[in-house]
Parts: sequence; C-alpha cells; structure tokens
Amino acid sequence: MRDPVTGFDYPEAWVKKCKSPDLLCLTEEGFGVLTASGKVIRRGYTTGTTAAAACKAAILSLSGVVTSVPIRIPCGLVVEVPVSGFSGSASCKKFAGDYPGDVTAGCEFIAKASPLTEGIQVVPGAGIGRFSRDTPRFKKGEPAISPAPLECILTSIQEAIDQTGLSGARVKLQIPLGAEIAKKTLNSRVGVEGGISVLGTTGLVEPWDDHLEESMRERVSAACNAVLTTGRIGLRYARLLYPDHEVVLVGGKINEALDAAKGEVILFGLPALILRYINPHILDGTGYATVEEFAGSPAFPPAMQSSLAVFKKGYPRVRVIIVNRDGAIIGESP
Repeated sequence: MRDPVTGFDYPEAWVKKCKSPDLLCLTEEGFGVLTASGKVIRRGYTTGTTAAAACKAAILSLSGVVTSVPIRIPCGLVVEVPVSGFSGSASCKKFAGDYPGDVTAGCEFIAKASPLTEGIQVVPGAGIGRFSRDTPRFKKGEPAISPAPLECILTSIQEAIDQTGLSGARVKLQIPLGAEIAKKTLNSRVGVEGGISVLGTTGLVEPWDDHLEESMRERVSAACNAVLTTGRIGLRYARLLYPDHEVVLVGGKINEALDAAKGEVILFGLPALILRYINPHILDGTGYATVEEFAGSPAFPPAMQSSLAVFKKGYPRVRVIIVNRDGAIIGESP
C-alpha cells in the first residue's frame, strides 16, 4: 500500500496490524496515515483548502443552498469539504484531522460572492494576515496567501463560475477570529500581522503526534540509506535527486530522526529549519528576523558554510544539503 500524498510504501507488517478495512481505505485514498502500530491517524485540511471551499461554496450558493463542495487540492487529490452556503454567502470550518496541536482547528472562513461581467476578483478581508515588511517572496502590505493555496482558490472559483454559468465573480474572504488566533502562531516573527496565513503545499495537514513520530522513527531506523527532509519542497526534490534512497519527511523532528538513523544519513531541505537546528544562533547580530530574509544577504553564504563545517565536525556521519525553493543546491556540508 502506497501513500498517495508522500509516496511512502507502507510495510506489509503495518498493514496487517490494522484491523479496520475502512481505515485502510482511508489511508489508501491519502486521507489517513498508517502508523507502525496499525493505528490510522486522519489528515486534516489546510487553511488554503478551507478558504477554497468557502469561496467556491459562496458562488455556488447564488443558485441555491450548498452543504458541501469538491475541492482539488494541490497534491492532486479531490476532497469533499462540508460547507454552509446560501444566497451568495458561505461558511467553512477548518477540519484539523487528528492533529491536537493545530491552533486553527475549527476556525471559520466566511466568503461572500457577487457576479462580475468578467474575470475573478478575490478580496482578502479581516482575519487574513498581511506582511508588515518586505520579504524575499512577498511585499509589504500583501496578504499572507501562499502560491499553492491561491492557485487552489482561483481554480475552485473558476469551477464554480463554470458550473453556475456566470461570466465572472468577486469573492470577499474573511476569517472572523483570524487576528485572535494569529496571536497563538509565529506569524509576527515572519512579518505577518493582523491575522493568520492561508497556507498549504499539499492541501492536507499532517497529524504530527506521538504515534506518527514513532512510525517516523521506525522508518528511519529501518533504512540503510535514509534522506531526512524537513518539508514538502525538500521531499519532492529529494525523491528526484535520490531515487534509490528512503526519503522520510521528519518536519521539525530532526533530532529524533538523527537519533534513530543508522550509519550515514543525508539531512536535506530548505534553509530555515535545518540551519536553525545545526546553529540556533545563526541570526544573532544579523539584524534579520528569519533565515529566509537572511538568505538574501551577501553575508548568508559564508555564515551558512561556516555553520555546516562546524556541524560536520560534531556529526561526521550526517551529510547536510540545503536547497532553495527551485530545488537548486545552495549549501552542502564538506
């Protein structure tokens, strides 16, 4: 059985431990994660998926009551998302799956739609954060909506326009409790103020709890040539660069994964998590709030290489490879 989201082939022993055909089906479809104990943990929906569902439902509700909408999420799967839509207004509450640490669980997204003579207008309203300073990917004042969810939102709106026969539509999206929830996040540290971010590389939230960590450790410890990745972008490029390796998504659990790994191992991914792990003080004295912002400075390459060299001395069996968002290698341990 293969996970359609990560591409991981579940060991047959794990599959045999699961006694529920329904849960195995959920896993096979990509909406659940099978753990080493045979337990299945449900994936949730990202803020991007939730936003797309609210926007699509708002347009469809111009023609009648809407209770659910199909959304094709960035990883290619189609999810049926519960909504409440009527007369051009729709509400969708974020489903967190089995992720107890999701501070946005149950967060309500509200979209209001009106017809246009042509085109699509998405108006980010209250509760959606905006950047308070320029960053490498966003300008000051822009809404905190990442490219993948924005494309999902626009595609979903276009599907609704086509289904209703409209020529175009304007949709205003807001998150009533967004500003309050944002206080529980790290948004202010990355320059986002006034609300939460609309995110989601795959459209699904990974249920990182103790059970999933146990399975991650088992996968790493069983691999003779493991590549540890910290995020979805790293996962994608690691599979392309190392097709004969066991590529494992470990998120921020780098220390736990390295402890479980046997022999030589590759730590692979974007700069932020990796550099903050191998050198927690890398931003000290730089004047930058995030590694991503520091990466645009001329001082970054030597600081990165120095950190990699020091880390290599302490962990000679770990090869660190850092890539940018286009998959190009920008740093490698000696």
